[in-house]
Amino acid sequence: MTSPETEVLSADRAFFDALLAARMPALEQLLTGDFRIIDVSSGTEADRAMLLGAMAAGQLRFEVIDLLESRTRGYGDTVIVTGRTRMQGRFQGQPFGAHSAYTHVYVRQQGRWRLASAQGTPITGD
Repeated sequence: MTSPETEVLSADRAFFDALLAARMPALEQLLTGDFRIIDVSSGTEADRAMLLGAMAAGQLRFEVIDLLESRTRGYGDTVIVTGRTRMQGRFQGQPFGAHSAYTHVYVRQQGRWRLASAQGTPITGD
């Protein structure tokens, strides 16, 4: 039997894979209804509909996502993942790149781990 932390690391990898492949059904299943993300570049907050809408319309595309490290801390039906990534993509046709530290908060809902919150912080000078 797998631990919650192992299950969440698998869900986290699935999230990054779904972003990279723009797999909308997978993203819809992985995100909670009240999901929020804090953008690594601007610090702006976007909700589930905004993220999914930008991806579905092709306004946001990921071309590279390298997951450099990740670790978990579990608290019952909540698991926090922290790690580092390097990403490249396009937003509204303009290229972007980010090397960031991230925090993802997963909650268990109806027997599945779903991403409730995500925040990226730029890593500079590395």
